[in-house]
Amino acid sequence: MLSASAKSYLHLHLIVFIWGFTAILGALITLDALPLVWFRMLLAVGFILLYIVYKKTPLRVTRMTLLRFLVAGCIIAFHWFTFFKAIKISNVSITLACLSTGAFFTSILEPLFYSKKIVWYEVFFGLLVVLGLYIIFDVEVHYFWGMVLALTSAFLSASFAVINSQFVKQYEPVLISFYELLGGVLCFTVLLLFTQGFTPHFFKLSLTDFYYLLILSSVCTAYAFIASTSVMKHLSPYTVMLTINLEPIYGIILAVLLFKDKERMSAEFYMGACIILITVLLNGMIKNRSFLFKKAGK
Repeated sequence: MLSASAKSYLHLHLIVFIWGFTAILGALITLDALPLVWFRMLLAVGFILLYIVYKKTPLRVTRMTLLRFLVAGCIIAFHWFTFFKAIKISNVSITLACLSTGAFFTSILEPLFYSKKIVWYEVFFGLLVVLGLYIIFDVEVHYFWGMVLALTSAFLSASFAVINSQFVKQYEPVLISFYELLGGVLCFTVLLLFTQGFTPHFFKLSLTDFYYLLILSSVCTAYAFIASTSVMKHLSPYTVMLTINLEPIYGIILAVLLFKDKERMSAEFYMGACIILITVLLNGMIKNRSFLFKKAGK
């Protein structure tokens, strides 16, 4: 019988595959990054609220806790904004490959946030990811700004994972997800109000975009957001971030199948992607071996 950690690890891979499909939807939706993220979060909040009402989940939290959730929501909102903006100005493959640096950022941020001892093999794996990324940068320099935005997105994603790892120890995933996504909506609503972004054109959605947004907000956001928060009860932030490095692999394969020549990259690009994949597999093997040793020692 699988342990809770093993089940969470497998569940995480399903979530990561869904996130890989998120990039595909980002490329298919014709909206710019800011309205895309705003509609995504708004609809996702609605879906989660329906679930909360159905489950009769209490929403009461302290003011300080609410503030922390809302700030985390702003971080994830800007992560998604830079992610989709990178897709719009480069392509799915470049954006997803750059996101793999999230593990490296996490290996640095987690000890800084929580005064934990640095695990050197985590840093080593993070550096391997950087090596894979360097190979990609070396041959795809014409996508420079897309890479910059994607790296920013990776840093924000790592920061969010480290912060959320503490929330899941105290609060229900549904509660966390609801308030964080609500925080993201409020953050971008204020931004759009100040920049006078709410124009009649802003709310004009094609039927195709609306259908894609429904999939993006329900399966790829509401479900995946709650589920990813839940698995963090049994997995470390670093393991979560390094497993998320499979997102480029899943997403790139899907992108090539759907968009064909537009997403086909150089041999060096795929060499860098393979380094990332091998790193993820090695991390999973070491984490599993460590878990078995701990279990045997009890």
